[in-house]
Amino acid sequence: MASIVLTAEQRVEQPGKLTLLLRYLRRNKGLAIGLFILLCLALFTLVGMALINPKHAYPLSAPLKQAPSLKYPFGTDFFGRNLLAAMVVGMWQTALIGLLAGGIGTLIGVVLGFTSAYFGGWIDSAIRTICQILTPIPVLLIQVVIAGSLDKRDVTILTMSFIVVLLAWMGPTLVIRAQVLTMKERQFVAVAKLSGMSDFGIIFKEILPNLLPFIAAAFVGQVFAAVFASFYLAVLGLGPLREPLLGNIIWAAQSQGAFFNGWWWWPLEPAFAMILILGSLALVNMGLDELANPRVRRTE
Repeated sequence: MASIVLTAEQRVEQPGKLTLLLRYLRRNKGLAIGLFILLCLALFTLVGMALINPKHAYPLSAPLKQAPSLKYPFGTDFFGRNLLAAMVVGMWQTALIGLLAGGIGTLIGVVLGFTSAYFGGWIDSAIRTICQILTPIPVLLIQVVIAGSLDKRDVTILTMSFIVVLLAWMGPTLVIRAQVLTMKERQFVAVAKLSGMSDFGIIFKEILPNLLPFIAAAFVGQVFAAVFASFYLAVLGLGPLREPLLGNIIWAAQSQGAFFNGWWWWPLEPAFAMILILGSLALVNMGLDELANPRVRRTE
């Protein structure tokens, strides 16, 4: 039987990775919208850091209580801060806290989750018990108590990241542990063991690549929680008060009665920025959860 030779026109070309990504983003609109908002916020911060003078984000750098204008697009506040510069620096600091706390919390959760689920025994019992004891504790209460007990002069961006990450590892630990427990029973893991592959080889070469969507979703969730925690701690006046964190700007506006005095732009701008940040992170988290969960994943 003569073999069938396909011409160049008849060959079916496989779509590239970029095409597949764009197709998926077109289906997963929440993920696409969230990534777009985050990209816009990142561009605003990066371009702003390149154009503005960071010193203008601090008191006595501009005329007091100026409404938005061409010279001061975001206006100024009671303390003489250029709110455009304050928003740029504040968003950068908020992102830094979120990435540091979220990254460290996720890393600890991945290490503990893999160790607990894969090796089992007393290690699994100890880690699971600690998580079960600490999970019911209200995280907000612990963070407020710790932040409130510190001298305000000692509170920095790194200090806030540490406060936020103290109890941020339990969620990723339990999620990764559950996924590894199911993954280690799969056939490809049994084949890898029979072939003589070491435990660390199985973890890093067989199991970890399959859990990357779960880890990415856990990381975004932890960044969301860290940004939210830094926001409400700052709004309560428990953050580094001199730094122009978005929550600090709102706390200062509230303490000076901005709305009652007609300085409406002062609290509204950071509040709107936080809505965009938290909303975009929530959309990205839900989109990644859809990608990681085969029960809700949409196919071509």
